[in-house]
Amino acid sequence: MTELQETLLLLGGFAIVAVAAKQIAGFFQKAKLPFITGLLVIGLFSGPFIFKLLPEGSGTGLQFINDISLAFIAFAAAAELYLKELRSRFKSIKWMTFGQLVVTFVVSSIAIFFLADQIAFMRDMNTAGKVAVAILMGTIFVARSPASAIAVINEMRAKGPFVQTAMGVTVVKDFLVILLFAVCLSVSKALVGGDEFSIMFLVILIAELAASFGLGYLVGKILTLILSLRMNKLIKTALTLATGYGVYALYYLFKHESEALIGFEFHIEPLLICIIGSFLVTNYSRFRYEFIKILEEVGPLVYIAFFTLTGASVSLDILPKVIGVALLLFGLRLVTMIIGSYVGGILAKESPLFLRIGWMPYVTQAGVGLGLATIVANTFPAWGNEFATIVIAVIVLNQFVGPPLFKWSINLVGEGHTKANAPHFDGVRDAIIIGFEPQSVALARQLMEHGWDAEILTKRKELDFDDFPDVKIIYTPELELKNLVESDIEKAEAVVLMLTDEENLKVAEIIYEHVGTKDVVVRLNHRYNFEKFHKLDCLIVDPTTAIVSLMDHFVRSPQAASLLLGMQENQDTMDVEVMNKDLRGLPLRDLRLPSDIIILSVKRGGQMLITHGYTRLRIGDTLTMVGSNESLEQVSLKFES
Repeated sequence: MTELQETLLLLGGFAIVAVAAKQIAGFFQKAKLPFITGLLVIGLFSGPFIFKLLPEGSGTGLQFINDISLAFIAFAAAAELYLKELRSRFKSIKWMTFGQLVVTFVVSSIAIFFLADQIAFMRDMNTAGKVAVAILMGTIFVARSPASAIAVINEMRAKGPFVQTAMGVTVVKDFLVILLFAVCLSVSKALVGGDEFSIMFLVILIAELAASFGLGYLVGKILTLILSLRMNKLIKTALTLATGYGVYALYYLFKHESEALIGFEFHIEPLLICIIGSFLVTNYSRFRYEFIKILEEVGPLVYIAFFTLTGASVSLDILPKVIGVALLLFGLRLVTMIIGSYVGGILAKESPLFLRIGWMPYVTQAGVGLGLATIVANTFPAWGNEFATIVIAVIVLNQFVGPPLFKWSINLVGEGHTKANAPHFDGVRDAIIIGFEPQSVALARQLMEHGWDAEILTKRKELDFDDFPDVKIIYTPELELKNLVESDIEKAEAVVLMLTDEENLKVAEIIYEHVGTKDVVVRLNHRYNFEKFHKLDCLIVDPTTAIVSLMDHFVRSPQAASLLLGMQENQDTMDVEVMNKDLRGLPLRDLRLPSDIIILSVKRGGQMLITHGYTRLRIGDTLTMVGSNESLEQVSLKFES
């Protein structure tokens, strides 16, 4: 069998494992564990030591996947470093980065050097080898995960100076870590190879870095050219990844050909080249948004392949021997980060609270740290696998501990904006319409006809409320939390916002964070504000498209449209929440419903279920039913607690 055939067979087997890893890792997310951790664990089980789905040496045979992934990780890290967004907290970011990068690197490197006797593969090394391992591990300890930080920030809708600083430091630090790693890797090669430090060594090191910077500039121009071309996005994505892989191909070419031509190996730094190219595209081209969009779309696929392969490459036979050391180094990293963040906070003159918790956002590690560990394993085959196994164990521990710490710190500084718990149903269906106009009055009257208690909340003091004796209208001077609470908004099952988009967004955020109303309906004024309301779980009505959709339904299915709109005499639709504990676990087919009632859908946990007669009810399910008004009223009583 040829080498190409072996690679294709290995690639096919790995593709099946990677697809399975993606599906299984989803269960880790349901258990509130990081998705990346799931991929690493599945890769570990699929490797040559447990289920043996991937043979030993699969990491070597699929090295090109690592190369593409590492280039992509460098692209993604630099794409987050957008200078214009870091200006407001530049002082804090500068000093916190100094503390995290310099102090943590120096202290952890010195500590690892003196702990060499506790690490099996370092015991018999000479002083130069111990220094090499210490500075490489110290560099990786500084690395953070921008993707993990963004995930936590988005989940908590966090914003404020603390989050701004944390995100800025994370991005800048990962950029600088790759620069630092490039230098430390060159120094480590010289130390392990027994080369003497001389003027010539410094000249070669400077030449390698200069060549890397020059090639980085060239890669930036190539990426800009690719993004400027009018072509299919898939082709642009493929060319972007090919550019990253081309950098690694050039690295191998320089490495193998330089010794024959000039008498020594000349190493360009592919990670450094990719990160400079991405930085230039992000900050000095007009294609930043398109570049980030490509990275966001292809990112999940790259991460699945990289983390699964990394897990499969872990030397599981070594892991039991090093788990104690991994725990020791995990504790060491936390201590050095606390020291580094405290020093940075003092220099930046942060508040006492920021000084105490300033280290918490930087614990989590992922792509960059694993990528650097993989490079060390490939560069130093004698002890690289043990090095990588220890580092991966530390990173997995950081994955478990880091996100909860970051969430906790955000809550401590009060910059989290998570959704409040929905208020308990009091047995009466209340609706509050915010904003007075003829449509508000018409909506309130129609809701009251259907058995709801509806009221209108308005800031318009000049209104003569006596003109609308059948509608309850409440005046409020401001739409602040205090005023909304005084208007009993916490009792409402639905809130309808009919103001300007700016006012609607303000009220929607208050309801999301402090009230938790189940259904918030927003009348949209401008289409570009759609995403802002969508992130707040609002039900959005766009007048510009609603009338077209309504007429479309009347043309295609007039009976269904008129039924859903309540235009059929004595017929209506209703959403009913299952609150009666006696109905828990009961199949739909066993429900004793009036003959004119039809169940249209069941919503559970925010997802619509494909139902059948054997679908069992759960407390909290929402059933959408259609039938006569009298029957719907009977059924609603049956489902209530």
